[in-house]
Amino acid sequence: MPKIVRRHANENNQQKLSGHLPPLLQRIYAARDVSDMVQLDHELNQLLPYHDLLNIELATQYCVTMLQQQLRVLIIGDFDADGATSAALLVSVLRSFGLKEVNYLVPNRFEYGYGLTPEIVLVAKERNPDWIITVDNGISSHEGIAKAHELGMKVMVTDHHLPGDTLPPAEVIINPNQPGCHFASKALAGVGVAFYLLLALRASLRELNWFDENNIVEPNLAHALDIVALGTVADVVPLDRNNRILVYQGLKRMRLGRMRPGIRALLEASGRSVHQLVATDLGFGVGPRLNAAGRLDDMSLGIECLLTEDHDHARHIAEQLSLLNEERKQIGDDMQLQAMQIVQALHLGEGKDLPAGLCLYDRSWHQGVIGILASRIKEAYHRPVIAFAHNEGTVLKGSARSVKGVNIRDVLDLVDKRCPGVLLSFGGHAMAAGLSLNEKDFAAFSAAFAAEIGKCLTADDLQGVYYSDGELALDEYTLDMATQLREGGPWGQAFPEPSFDGEFNVLNQRIVGAKHLKLQLGFPGSHRILDAIYFNINTDEWPNRRAERVRAVYRLDVNEYQSKRNVQLMIEHLEAIT
Repeated sequence: MPKIVRRHANENNQQKLSGHLPPLLQRIYAARDVSDMVQLDHELNQLLPYHDLLNIELATQYCVTMLQQQLRVLIIGDFDADGATSAALLVSVLRSFGLKEVNYLVPNRFEYGYGLTPEIVLVAKERNPDWIITVDNGISSHEGIAKAHELGMKVMVTDHHLPGDTLPPAEVIINPNQPGCHFASKALAGVGVAFYLLLALRASLRELNWFDENNIVEPNLAHALDIVALGTVADVVPLDRNNRILVYQGLKRMRLGRMRPGIRALLEASGRSVHQLVATDLGFGVGPRLNAAGRLDDMSLGIECLLTEDHDHARHIAEQLSLLNEERKQIGDDMQLQAMQIVQALHLGEGKDLPAGLCLYDRSWHQGVIGILASRIKEAYHRPVIAFAHNEGTVLKGSARSVKGVNIRDVLDLVDKRCPGVLLSFGGHAMAAGLSLNEKDFAAFSAAFAAEIGKCLTADDLQGVYYSDGELALDEYTLDMATQLREGGPWGQAFPEPSFDGEFNVLNQRIVGAKHLKLQLGFPGSHRILDAIYFNINTDEWPNRRAERVRAVYRLDVNEYQSKRNVQLMIEHLEAIT
């Protein structure tokens, strides 16, 4: 049974916030290491300066030369939402700066694999660029960059993934996680790195009087924050203060209707309200539709959706992306059933524990969906998971997802050093990574991976934890409080949305839709009735007519239906009290 662990608010932090916020918000922020109201100031002047990024001056000089000499530039992105937003951001803004020949290329994951590989460099050469700029990849592309040089192309790497022991031989690298970089936020997404490069470039062009001399209206980069917010949220990077500013400002503009047609179309396709937009709408509504293009088809479709200025064309592409997302969901559901059967088969006898780290593989699995599968199994079994799919020949591609306290990229590095030759390639960051190996090495790698994870996690860690900000008082179940919590973010990775726990009487329970549990709960000691919903419930366990009382972990939310707004509990965990 998962544990419910209550977050502890730092009393000193809470005292510093007193007088500025309601007591509940004081408690919530204090438990997230907020110790000053300045940390809740999300204005753009609070962003970290671009000057602290290592090599930013050199990268800017190269970009100025690209513009002055009108060089041919090719942006090479990754095939996820961060890569798509990064590519669209650079292409659109560099064009607005006056660069005429700038385009993009995204490797098809099924043909070329991840990043700037030698194979994708050959494809890039057909377009004859002077420069390749990578976005959201490149920090591990040693062979690809060497190939680009061999073919007469220069390479600028912009990335945020963790580097290996050596850096690739690019002309310049912008990555807050590279050695020697003192940029205070190591959590920038790829789109955040690209945005900072553009901030520095605009400043240099302004000093050179570039815009006036070329009759260009100086672009307002704040207009690009819609796409920066989308990529940052979709990539599930930690929302440290700097990222919260980027996301907050993007959401603020989107709520006012200031967004590119493609993002508006994707929001409409996902049924999200523009005026009530929060970060989770981007993470669960827009992000998956963009990702579906890269998972099942070609991410160029997603980039075109973000680049088009035509609203009708944007809606048409958004419809295509929604259809791909539905297909992705069905494939993912089927793969999850198979994966659960594999996990259950690992219980080889009574008292036999599951490995601390799970490696799962089925030859029929879709390579584009294994990341989602790994995430689902991780959530179900509370441990790091790597899901593998067949790539080509004897090679397997794996997608890893981790849990709090385990840096999955570092674990892969340890396995690589202790089992040299087993891993053909790997890369990523703390919570997610990609890798490849030969099928014959799957068993050996699985054992080594489980052993390394076993050194990081205790048996207690593997039981799963729901974190709570404590109980709510009866007078805190209000529409005003739910609205304050909703708008108190942006919430996300490493700055979690507030959740609470408590015991309730069950007054009514029924299934709505295919597998959602609708509840009416009674607050103990009062006549107050609370509406609640638990999405994707296990219908083998619920409704439970014997459950007269329950313990729940939930979020306080606002339910909007037929122009009416009511408080609703969004259940995250539910257990009957016997």
